[in-house]
Amino acid sequence: MPFADELISRHTAQNLTHAIRAAAPDADLTALRAAAGQIDPLPLRGRADLLRDALLTDLPGDYAALARTVRTARDQAPDFTGWLIWPVTDAVATRAVQQGDSASFDDAMALLASLTGRLSSEFAIRTLLRHDLDRALATVVGGWTGSADADVRRLACEGTRPYLPWSVRVPQILARPGVTVPVLDALYRDGSEYVRRSVANHLNDLSRDHPELVVATARRWLDQPDATTQRLVRHGLRTLVKRGHPGALELLGFAPAVLDVEGPRLDRDVVPFGGSVRFTASIRNAGDAPARLAIDYIVYHRKADGGRTGKTFKLTTRTLAPGERVEVTREHSFRPVTTRRYHPGPHAISVQVNGVESDRAEFELAAADTP
Repeated sequence: MPFADELISRHTAQNLTHAIRAAAPDADLTALRAAAGQIDPLPLRGRADLLRDALLTDLPGDYAALARTVRTARDQAPDFTGWLIWPVTDAVATRAVQQGDSASFDDAMALLASLTGRLSSEFAIRTLLRHDLDRALATVVGGWTGSADADVRRLACEGTRPYLPWSVRVPQILARPGVTVPVLDALYRDGSEYVRRSVANHLNDLSRDHPELVVATARRWLDQPDATTQRLVRHGLRTLVKRGHPGALELLGFAPAVLDVEGPRLDRDVVPFGGSVRFTASIRNAGDAPARLAIDYIVYHRKADGGRTGKTFKLTTRTLAPGERVEVTREHSFRPVTTRRYHPGPHAISVQVNGVESDRAEFELAAADTP
């Protein structure tokens, strides 16, 4: 599997050059040809931006001229697909905003929708959302959410996410709580799992800043569910559950419970760098009614400055009868990964049940061996 940066490569730039040459044979594609040799040192977003800017340089003129060339490439070039679509859609949105008129804006929205099945236009739509959020959302809610094309329906949801990965932020979405909820309301019962997954991720994004809005929205959906709603809501509330948010836990059936928690107990006090630690905890329902439990664990990693920060990991769910006990165990690895840097020193693990955290069990992570 390629690294993220390799998704847009020298080969991608060459394919884009060939497709544009076929669509606009008289165009001087100096910038695009040069970009192929400049792409290797750049991160993924930088590669997309490089090709976008080269395309805009090589195809000067108004928005309509660029849109004609893109549509010709779309309709005639068989290789006009895949990751080269990202810089193309970015160029379309950028030129439309530069043009500044509503006809160009609306045509760019339509062109992005027609291209989204070839990769996704979710990154490019951010430029249009930042320029005129209300006009863009009118098309998204009034047209895209009802499209017969699942790729377009997903674009409606994914492209408007508050914290879409690899994308620029849309300050207007962040500043107007709930402005994208009509998109989610239109799609949470969509017939496509692909679309519903996007709805859940969008809802999870919203929970970072507006947990009460998210819980209220999920509660409305559960009042009018279909066979997939419970699963979608569970996925959309996952961050709030990890944070122990009482409203999210209760909505999913994890009410406060009277529990006796013993542990966690660790199998070692010092963990070698790259090694793992196993922990065990015992949980007993001390109440007089059955208790449905969301059981997670939190690892407190040491930071470079000596402080510690907790990361929550999902463990299991259980329903315990009064007096019933369950023992949970997990082995947590400190094998080096690209997404986290481990720092030697004091660490800790705790167990969290229905949002209530146990005592922490302390251990040391040893330093890496040095030659």
